Amino acid sequence: MCEQDILLNPNELVSFLKKPAYRFTRDDIIRFIEEKGIEMLNLRYVAEDGKLKTLNFVISGRDHLETVLTQGERVDGSSLFSFIEAGSSDLYVVPRFRTAFVNPFTDVPTLDILCSFYNSEGNPLESDPRYILRKAHRDFTKKTGYRFLALGELEYYVNSPRHDFFPPVDQKGYHASEPYAKFEKLRSHALLLIAKAGGRTKYGHAEVGSFTRDNELFEQHEIEFLPCDVEDAADQLITAKWILRMLAFKYGVEISFAPKITVGKAGSGMHVHAMLEKGGVNAMIQNGMLSDAAKKMIAGWLDCAPALTAFGNTIPTSYLRLVPHQEAPTSICWGDRNRSVLVRVPLGWLGGNDMINDANPGEKIDSSAYGGKQTVEFRSPDGSADIYMLMAGLVVAARHGLEMKGALELAGDLYVDVNIFREEHKERYAKLEKLPASCWDSAAALEAKMPVFEKDGVFPSGVLRNIAERLRAYDDSNLSERLYGNNEAIRDLVLKYIHCM
Repeated sequence: MCEQDILLNPNELVSFLKKPAYRFTRDDIIRFIEEKGIEMLNLRYVAEDGKLKTLNFVISGRDHLETVLTQGERVDGSSLFSFIEAGSSDLYVVPRFRTAFVNPFTDVPTLDILCSFYNSEGNPLESDPRYILRKAHRDFTKKTGYRFLALGELEYYVNSPRHDFFPPVDQKGYHASEPYAKFEKLRSHALLLIAKAGGRTKYGHAEVGSFTRDNELFEQHEIEFLPCDVEDAADQLITAKWILRMLAFKYGVEISFAPKITVGKAGSGMHVHAMLEKGGVNAMIQNGMLSDAAKKMIAGWLDCAPALTAFGNTIPTSYLRLVPHQEAPTSICWGDRNRSVLVRVPLGWLGGNDMINDANPGEKIDSSAYGGKQTVEFRSPDGSADIYMLMAGLVVAARHGLEMKGALELAGDLYVDVNIFREEHKERYAKLEKLPASCWDSAAALEAKMPVFEKDGVFPSGVLRNIAERLRAYDDSNLSERLYGNNEAIRDLVLKYIHCM
């Protein structure tokens, strides 16, 4: 990170300490607290429900502050994780200094820090979702030599009383602006606060979904991030969801990341883009084309795709979104710039053209240094995802592809260059393996791939069995068929899971 990046960084700690967040130390945090008059410290952590928890500390002196920042605190693990019994439930939560940010919502100056879980022996909690991601990324880099970078696309609906002026056009909200998009201000506010909390955002925009129902307005938006270390990418998504919910609370509206708001309208996904990097160079491209490493990674994702829904599509309404003609995938395949497939290869500024100078006659900008941003996008996850588990699963599946025999052949077989939902391609569509249609099916898919995720001890087998049991407990096999035409039952189901994860 260069000096200008530090000075312009919206995270107050980065600009004050004049160093990137990954270099923060305990003494840095203490100096910031003392010089900025911070009065409270919040230790934040994510448990089984995927939401941020909070421990509040009034800072009563330097010794107290040093103790909290060094030792963390005890918490009741049995109240946080279903697999921990009350008879021996104490866990430690210990702060990760790189995640520190000034809480933008408190009246008293407050610093928040995300934490990791440790057991009674002081070792990382093996079943902690974030530690599973840490292990997955560590082993991936060790075994393949690549860094795994990721970014999320966070889609959500804002629900408010209906506005009579400049009403939205049903399902035509893509990139709409005020006054047609009523909650652009909330989204812009969220972008700013996410950046101040350390999130590396790319942009925000209104999404396709927009409709009115009775006296209610439903408006869909998206915030997309920039590629970064996969562990940081997960932390950013967790923090961003909290910020958006807090803003909704302040604005007096409701925000939902649920995969489906109602049948027949666009659902909300949480697509994940990823790229491999080696020596600071994007390894997704070779001689101007998608590299073999990228194709092998895609093959691993496709081979594990049914099982990955166990981490990325965790509630019954997830499978009301994964239906044809809603820009959500149903078949296991991939393609270039194709939104009907599971894995999309988006434009990556590889054309070698001179667009900027054509758009600005008289300019002479060398744009060659700005290319090479190629990623691949996994399109099935939604807002119900266990973010740490999902990212860990994608890393493990990518390694599986890089190590799997016949990966390039599988990638070749599953490549499609057409909209597979069109009638003229129904034979091709019929031959493709489909994603699970329910949590029940997802559980079976996970069990079938457990050896891949258990390899080298990344995912504990007990964690995977627990996930499968939770999914199967919904008893939602053939749910779509059972609910077909029953709008009241569908609405009840949507409301039940409106605030997933």
